[in-house]
Amino acid sequence: MDTPLSIETKKDLIRRNWLLEKVDEVPFLIEIGPFHGAFKRYFESDAEELGWNEEFHRQREQVYDYGFPNIKPNMGINIVASAFGCAYTPNDEADPWVTPIIREENVEDVYKLAIPDPLSTPIYQRAWERVEYLQTHSSLPLRLVNVPSPLVTASLIWDYTSFIEATMIYPKEVHALLEKVTEATILYLKEQLKRIRNLYSMGHEMWHLPQDLGVRISDDTAALLSPDLYREFGVRYNSMISKAFGGIVVHSCGDVQHVVEPMMETEGLRGLDFTIPQNPNWEAIRNAAAGKTALCLRHYYWDHGKDAKVDLVEYSNRIVNFFGRKGLFIQTSTPTAEEAVKLGQALHRVLGS
Repeated sequence: MDTPLSIETKKDLIRRNWLLEKVDEVPFLIEIGPFHGAFKRYFESDAEELGWNEEFHRQREQVYDYGFPNIKPNMGINIVASAFGCAYTPNDEADPWVTPIIREENVEDVYKLAIPDPLSTPIYQRAWERVEYLQTHSSLPLRLVNVPSPLVTASLIWDYTSFIEATMIYPKEVHALLEKVTEATILYLKEQLKRIRNLYSMGHEMWHLPQDLGVRISDDTAALLSPDLYREFGVRYNSMISKAFGGIVVHSCGDVQHVVEPMMETEGLRGLDFTIPQNPNWEAIRNAAAGKTALCLRHYYWDHGKDAKVDLVEYSNRIVNFFGRKGLFIQTSTPTAEEAVKLGQALHRVLGS
């Protein structure tokens, strides 16, 4: 195997890839094991969360890829919605469950919502306690605490199904809510940047995104909106966040091929981040975005189906051949560390120039 590249060399390659410059290898990430959410055990104990992160990176020590040891201070994608007053319930299956406070019967209540103070709001105070614990008990850099898009937060504050319908029935109230949520999200992110002393990435996922290139948001509601609705309720507010932080990477799970074109209209767009097995129409994504913005295309082992027998190397290579190498990032995973080591070696052989 080649002499290992230093972390700084890999970070430089990643930066150049975000900027659509030519690089010698398609950057790739390999995570290990099942989904790790803000489950009750980890949500309630900073020590448990730190222990999980340290063990995760211990397992990855022999893996060749473009991920570096770091800590995810996970509080759940619900954090901004909970700051607005939504009750949340830690559980053993997913991020904390959220109880919405707006429904069709009380749409006027959106005008009563106050933008949460990032210093005095209880769930934010808990997040800052977590951040401080992690960075005083470990030398590893921190990702951002979860960064939901305005649409995701609004769809948690406002009963989900009712919210999707409301984009057509109550657009004025939806805009009023999104304006407040966007302002709140910007304040929340700025407070994080004051508190995190050693920042790994401007996002809550594994890819390194330098602070001067923008912020990564999770925008999973996008798949349910029409192109025109996404322009009105997604692009507008994501662009406001992009302006505040000098760029943006937009992630969305689900089949998003129909909203890729409007996503490309986001001001300061730095990249798009998709779960590619959930998108059967690769051509629509390629035609709209490939080579024009960075593409982070994820396929964890479980994204292919519980009993699927997929060659992760062959699938990754197919992605590269279809979308081209310019600005492309590949993110995948394996059940075990031993499989991750083998996969990293194989991907290095295939994805290098």
